[in-house]
Amino acid sequence: MSLKITSSLDNWDVQNGCVERVTDNIAYTSANPDDALVLVGPPRYSTNPQAQAELYPIGLLQQFSMSQGRGVQPMQTIGSGRAYFTAGKSTVQWNAARLFAKGPNLLKALMKNAENAGLDLTKFGERPIAPNSKNFAVNLDSELFLIPFGLQVVFRDKANNSLGSVYLEMCMISSYQIALAAGQNVIMENVSGMCDRLFSVETGNTTSGFPTGSTQIQGSKTSTEVTEAIFGSSNDGLQASNVQS
Repeated sequence: MSLKITSSLDNWDVQNGCVERVTDNIAYTSANPDDALVLVGPPRYSTNPQAQAELYPIGLLQQFSMSQGRGVQPMQTIGSGRAYFTAGKSTVQWNAARLFAKGPNLLKALMKNAENAGLDLTKFGERPIAPNSKNFAVNLDSELFLIPFGLQVVFRDKANNSLGSVYLEMCMISSYQIALAAGQNVIMENVSGMCDRLFSVETGNTTSGFPTGSTQIQGSKTSTEVTEAIFGSSNDGLQASNVQS
């Protein structure tokens, strides 16, 4: 028997219902770090196919976070006991941590957009990269790190359903950290930065099926088909108003 969906106080059923959506299928319809991808791209988002093709996936990431905040000012009016609020522009901060391993280090990977534009990353007044060590970038004083870039984060579930994607425009690096300690198993690089804005973007056509990625196994069932066959719930257990068209 499939569970009911609690959509209002009138049909609330604690023992036989889920709130807002069926949760029995959460294991394959929820976001997971395995099924997310962080890519670096041009400073401003573009739907141009060439710009999309040049998005560069950043591997070995152990942590990525982004936060958005804005100043909210409470106000009052003479003659009224009620408060109201004014708000300023939001600011966005982001942070990334990556395993330090052979290949481009984190700072070099984040400047892939500049490299794609044909810039010689060793030819700056303040040198960020040594000519014979082209995968290791440091020195935030270098003019290289005055060039902004974009970051795109793509979220999918275990059934390859698109859960959303966000683009961070005009990213600038504000800090870089690498630390060594006796007895540690790995060395990590940490980068923090800010950006002009972030917004939701399209992720192209995605076909539900297994596994997550660009190609699904032929004949693989969609998450909707699995949920209906196993749990007897249509639309992946979502209310009709929450199903994407």
